[in-house]
Amino acid sequence: MATHPIRVFGDPVLKQRAAEVTDLDGKLAKLAQDMIDTMYGAPGAGLAAPQVGVQKRIFVYDAGAGARVIVNPAIVESDGEWTYEEGCLSVPGLYWHITRPKVVHLTGFDLEGNEVSIEADEFEARVFQHEMDHLNGTLLIERLDPDTRKQALRTLRNRDLALLDADGDVRPR
Repeated sequence: MATHPIRVFGDPVLKQRAAEVTDLDGKLAKLAQDMIDTMYGAPGAGLAAPQVGVQKRIFVYDAGAGARVIVNPAIVESDGEWTYEEGCLSVPGLYWHITRPKVVHLTGFDLEGNEVSIEADEFEARVFQHEMDHLNGTLLIERLDPDTRKQALRTLRNRDLALLDADGDVRPR
């Protein structure tokens, strides 16, 4: 059971778009298993590769039916709205009510290269959207309205999870 440290807010790796996976091999399967172990150890409902410092488009999740792995995911459709209190392993201990589409259609591949197509709603849809944000270099805090974001940055600064420059932008430790 290998786990990786989870990168936290302020780490520049979390702001980069992850690269497409080109090789479905044993190394990727090992990474996926390590990510699952890390996700459960955190504990969390999902974990994207950039959160463990790997710039690949892969995430793992468990929305209640056991761990699954999605490689090169894409959300091809979304509908509705659903507001729910959301947190992030890369911003530990903080939660905000975030509105996202209620229903999504996610496509991608499993570790064997088989196509995956999932219609998800509510919690599972939220997990997919959250992990897709990580793969695109978007953090949960960027989904907040300006006043809430300012308050969140103040909280993070006070907790010493990130150092901010004079403009309030995050710079690496």
